[in-house]
Amino acid sequence: MPSSIPAVDVAPEVSAEFAGSKKTRGKTDWRQLGLAALLIGPNLILLAIFTYRPLVDNIRLSFFHWNISSTNLTFIGLDNYIEWFSSPDTGRVVFNTVVFTAAAVVGSMVLGLALALLLDQKLIGRGFVRSMVFAPYVVSGAAIGVAFQFVFDPQYGLIQYFLVRMGVDVPNFYQNSNWALFMVTVTYIWKNIGYVFVIYLAALQGRRKDLDEAAEIDGTSASRRFFRVLMPQLRGTTFFLTITVFLNSFQVFDMIQAMTKGGPFGYGTSTMVYQVYQETFVNGRAGYGAAVATIMFLVVLVITAIQVRFQERSNY
Repeated sequence: MPSSIPAVDVAPEVSAEFAGSKKTRGKTDWRQLGLAALLIGPNLILLAIFTYRPLVDNIRLSFFHWNISSTNLTFIGLDNYIEWFSSPDTGRVVFNTVVFTAAAVVGSMVLGLALALLLDQKLIGRGFVRSMVFAPYVVSGAAIGVAFQFVFDPQYGLIQYFLVRMGVDVPNFYQNSNWALFMVTVTYIWKNIGYVFVIYLAALQGRRKDLDEAAEIDGTSASRRFFRVLMPQLRGTTFFLTITVFLNSFQVFDMIQAMTKGGPFGYGTSTMVYQVYQETFVNGRAGYGAAVATIMFLVVLVITAIQVRFQERSNY
């Protein structure tokens, strides 16, 4: 005998509820939309007033010749950009910017991770040491720059004291452009380590310890555990730090102003952001300074986009 499957009747209230849910999904929830606009709107307004409007004004001013103390603007088109790219000082400024930024990013992240790995262990007094490592980050860059002037003083500084005892000639950090750039870079890395250290330490404390234990039980070497087990767990943190440290290093001004004022010999330690200040407020060429600032913005935009794209590809 053929078996018959009994029909299942759907309750009227259930089918009505299902039909109502389909209609609800097709409609716009104006209450939620209004709440989102109320919460996001003030932030967007502040960004438009204090970030995007000055950015647009800066790009506009880069096409003018303008003394910041005057109300007269003279349109000169791309002359500011042409002058910057053809100036003999641009090569030194770009070199300083690239070297300082690259050394600051790599040095801060490598030393910060090393300290985080060390102070993640159960050591006596590690809380105090953690505080000491982080403390320079919250101190003003100008104050640290002034303090480190005495550290690098070629006659009475701490560096001079140790080099003389080792029988090494003391370089004049204030008369040689390369040594002056080295001095500023080392000082900034020392100040910035605390930020990288704290972020990496938080990531290390939130990692999966069972993976470390499994790798150790399998007899995996320490270097292999570091690169194959630990670093993949810190990928997101490393990406975040790469962007933030790069942006912060690219815009350092106060420490350069306190230690070298962009010298020696004119552009010895001047970076692009310091050149913006020098041209705008010292030389009175606000249009030229705006052109340099616009080039900086484009460089940061391109590098950040490349970093984000690289991170998206590495996640697949």
